[in-house]
Amino acid sequence: MTTSIVDYFISLVKIDSESKNEKLIAEKLKHDLEELGAKVEIDNSAERIGSNTGNIIAYFDGEISKKPIMFCAHMDTVKPGNGIKPQIKEDRIITDGTTILGSDDKSGIAEIIWAIKELKEENEKTAPFEILFTVCEEIGLLGAKNVDPKKFKSEIGFALDSHKVGEITNQAPYQNSMKFTIFGKEAHAGVEPEKGINAIKIAAVAISNMKIGRIDDETTCNIGIIEGGKATNIVPNKVVIKAEVRSHNLEKLENVTKRMKSAFDKAAKLYNSSIEAIIVREYNAFKIEKNNIVVELAKNAADNLNIKFKTVIGGGGSDANILNLKGMEMVIAGSGMSAVHTVEEYILIKELEDGAKWVKEIIKIYSKQQ
Repeated sequence: MTTSIVDYFISLVKIDSESKNEKLIAEKLKHDLEELGAKVEIDNSAERIGSNTGNIIAYFDGEISKKPIMFCAHMDTVKPGNGIKPQIKEDRIITDGTTILGSDDKSGIAEIIWAIKELKEENEKTAPFEILFTVCEEIGLLGAKNVDPKKFKSEIGFALDSHKVGEITNQAPYQNSMKFTIFGKEAHAGVEPEKGINAIKIAAVAISNMKIGRIDDETTCNIGIIEGGKATNIVPNKVVIKAEVRSHNLEKLENVTKRMKSAFDKAAKLYNSSIEAIIVREYNAFKIEKNNIVVELAKNAADNLNIKFKTVIGGGGSDANILNLKGMEMVIAGSGMSAVHTVEEYILIKELEDGAKWVKEIIKIYSKQQ
């Protein structure tokens, strides 16, 4: 292993691991975790997901007898995430501008591994702890959805997969994903357009009658993808629209979803057309109270390190949504990533170092609690 967390993080981001191609990073992490003394397995989720590897599940025995605590991060990155060339520029690590950096979520991985490494080197007596490194988080939380919760002993945990170190996301929304297919009728656009039914026009009418974006302080919705048409001289007979709704309130989530479907139904009826709607609940919301042990652990550790602590309400989904649904009380912890999912992505070196210290301090405090 390298001699600094900066070097370790850089070694991780140089390994290609776009979603469904996490095998090389998984092999590296399995080796590193075993070197630190963990019992490690790679589960069989790959065959259900279509990735080239499964989730990593690692268990560290402790000298202090109590239930383990879990730390989670995901191994995959978004595109463009191949051939990353990280650079150190003054106080931060950046890309060369042609790819993402991959601090989402290799900053979380590096901080977890480095905290364990230092605890081992210092012969710190700790409670047991578990590590979960998931696959395919970026394309629907697939690794977490397919992991077997019976493999875990932890009841509380932290998913290191957010921005500023010291911040805890203790509340995240529900999400519905939607796919609407509008069926029109093909015709020659120049010779007999009146014999066609333009599916793109129907989609435009439907979308123009929707409120999109910020609905209220709990709810958002978005039309993200529109695909349709073959050529300018053909009246398009099919359009596919992909959309989403997120809300911290289940009733609002369902109401906005119904309104969006209704807009497509009405537009299709207006033009004697039809639609097909597929609506999927991607994940459920979670809310961990501020006086919960997992939040207090994070706060006490941050206070001990003079790191500014803050709880925030999130607008996105993460592995924590799924693991909460599976019975674990898990919050999302900041790992220092910035400008993620862009080629301007970077991480401050101090944030990377502080993130490892924060994880380490959380383990130490948890281990000493009665």
